[in-house]
Amino acid sequence: QKALARAGVGSRRAVEELIAAGRVRVNGTPAVLGRRVDVRKDKVEVDGSPVPLDPELVYYLLNKPEGVVSTAADPQGRPTVIELVDPGVRVWPVGRLDVATEGAILLTNDGELTMRLTHPRYEVPKSYLVEVAGPMGGRARRELARGVALDDGRTRPARVEVVDTGGRGSVVEITILEGRNRQVRRMMEAVGHPVRRLVRTSIGPLKLGRLKPGTARRLSPTEVTALYAATESRQDNK
Repeated sequence: QKALARAGVGSRRAVEELIAAGRVRVNGTPAVLGRRVDVRKDKVEVDGSPVPLDPELVYYLLNKPEGVVSTAADPQGRPTVIELVDPGVRVWPVGRLDVATEGAILLTNDGELTMRLTHPRYEVPKSYLVEVAGPMGGRARRELARGVALDDGRTRPARVEVVDTGGRGSVVEITILEGRNRQVRRMMEAVGHPVRRLVRTSIGPLKLGRLKPGTARRLSPTEVTALYAATESRQDNK
């Protein structure tokens, strides 16, 4: 209960109630009050969702600016997302945003969470604000909502909302469940609305909020747990 309380699951009293209710498992078996755990080796779950306890695991949300590459190093000498955080340990970006795309990207040294957030089977939603050419009408929105035929196959249905529209362009919020290369840009081009600006605003329950471009913040234990829970909830709906 001490380890879970430190991880932000709840107060010690609240965690004790979770344990008593059988909602906590250690290495696949029900936990009991007073059981000791090795935070670096034991797998602890609450309601089926893993709770990372290892103090050496770090998690950062970065607002990636345009012109920065989503890799650890770049042979062309361009700035990288790694250079914008200073975790003191080796981290890597979870997925990629192309060099012209801005917004939310996660950096961590948690391999399990990285796999869950990038593997297609977990279907973690990602939302973007997109400035596109031309006023977007109902036909284009319906095409995006049904799925768009691209050269690497039809996309999954997207959730689309027009935020603003005018004679020269539109601002659209789109949420997708995949992570193909330049997917949003290709989807918009396919429906006749090339992208002028693209900003990722959320990864599952993690919101970019008012984080300034080029800055990063460390995630709270509650936010990390919520990211894990988001991958579990998608699978539960299968």
